[in-house]
Amino acid sequence: MDGRITGISGPTVTAKIGGVKLCDMVLVGHAGLVGEVVRLEGEQAVVQVYENTLGLGVGEPVVGTGGQLTVTLGPGLVSTMYDGLQRPLERVRAAVGPFIRPCRDIPPLDTAAEWRFEPDRKAGDEVGAGEVIGRIREGAFVHLITAPVPGRLGEVRSGRCTLAEPVARYENGSGIFALQKWPVRRPRPFRRKLPPVLPLVTGQRVIDFLFPLVRGGTAIFPGGFGTGKTILEQTIAKFADADLVVYVGCGERGNEMAELLEEFRTLKDQHTGASLLSRTIVVVNTSNMPVAAREASIYTAVTIAEYYRDLGLHVLLLADSISRWGEALREISSSLEEMPGEEGYPTYLSSRLAAFFERAGAVETLNGAIGSLTMILSVSPPGGDFSEPVTQACLRTTGVFLMLDAALAHSRHYPAINWAQSYSLYAAGVTGHFTAQVAPAWGEMQQRCRELLQREETLREVAEIVGAEGLQDGDRLLMMTTERIRNEFLCQNAYGDDAFCAPERTAAKMGAILALHDRAEAGLKQGLSLDEALAGGA
Repeated sequence: MDGRITGISGPTVTAKIGGVKLCDMVLVGHAGLVGEVVRLEGEQAVVQVYENTLGLGVGEPVVGTGGQLTVTLGPGLVSTMYDGLQRPLERVRAAVGPFIRPCRDIPPLDTAAEWRFEPDRKAGDEVGAGEVIGRIREGAFVHLITAPVPGRLGEVRSGRCTLAEPVARYENGSGIFALQKWPVRRPRPFRRKLPPVLPLVTGQRVIDFLFPLVRGGTAIFPGGFGTGKTILEQTIAKFADADLVVYVGCGERGNEMAELLEEFRTLKDQHTGASLLSRTIVVVNTSNMPVAAREASIYTAVTIAEYYRDLGLHVLLLADSISRWGEALREISSSLEEMPGEEGYPTYLSSRLAAFFERAGAVETLNGAIGSLTMILSVSPPGGDFSEPVTQACLRTTGVFLMLDAALAHSRHYPAINWAQSYSLYAAGVTGHFTAQVAPAWGEMQQRCRELLQREETLREVAEIVGAEGLQDGDRLLMMTTERIRNEFLCQNAYGDDAFCAPERTAAKMGAILALHDRAEAGLKQGLSLDEALAGGA
């Protein structure tokens, strides 16, 4: 499967090569740039190169690898920062400097590091494909080492070993290793998918109380520039009740990712007391990195997340932002001269996004454990236009829509989630859980809060005409209560002690606001003035 370059157009290369298949990986040029076959026309293959093609020339060799873009999975992934091709950026910097250059000899996992293997089976045992033969502990995580094919074990190790060494061997001499490779565009298998019912607590009151997330669910929060998308996503990454967080910086600015990494190194996880980075994997393709690798980055991240889901963990995947991924897809499609769809995006944008969202969910793994993969994606619609194709394609498949409002952001109300336009399809199921586990009045308080905010929207138009002093005392009380709900409950400082609010504290806070409202309302019914009713209620 050797060939030669016949044409170059930016990151798109045409090569005369036989024996390759669609989506196969090839090494392009003398530098060995990584590329993917995206079109076949006889013996001509169109290759999308994932790296900078500056200096590439016609006639240079193209070598097929015989496989698709894969990621390496196993112990050592946690606390590591990768690019979209799963190159470990810290080790790349140590080897070639701060600017990424082709370096295929640096493996994603440190194969020289030693891990302790604890066997579950012994020599002579018959094992089936996918059956657990032992485990390796990585901090709080336990990696299950499984048999790739059925057979009889001839040797099983115990104790310390490296990832380059087999932890067991079949009788025919073939080895079983602690690491595995998996194509990023193919979902990992599971026994069955389960309905998502358990809540994912984020610590953000407006989300947990009004628009709850579930483990295994999907959510998007679109918003224009300056509405706080990145801060909200990073806050959720810090405090969400998840075993592992996979954070994708897809086309974002490099300084934002640097701040994120610095924070994650210094802050403590409130659930375990360890560093936040000890439960985080970061996949980075900033705006100055090759656009083709940006398109692959979310698939690299979701495959890593699926691997930890298969260990029976609750995994949270955060992508900032999916719009940059869509723009990369549009740029690649344009370079391939494909028929454009709405606003120049490829016609398969919706189906690609839907297939990506389908990889979320709560599942029963092949080993019988229960794991989940939750997706929260930020969307950056140009000019804050929510009718643009990426936002609309996400809306067709997502379970939670959190609209970030520019007007709220400009008034310094954060998170700037518009409570009138957002929704959660999981609210009905999750409310029952919070009612049973947190506060018996959770559902009732949630309903009353929504009703008060809706009534205020109608009343505000009247207040703008006649003024607050022209309203009746009951209406003025309503306006005062909803102002407290907005300023004291829905508004939350991401940098202070209020950055995380447990469900119990959320229920107590809303209960106190509603109780004061009820006492003041009872005073008004007894003939007291509003000031007297509020004084008595306080």
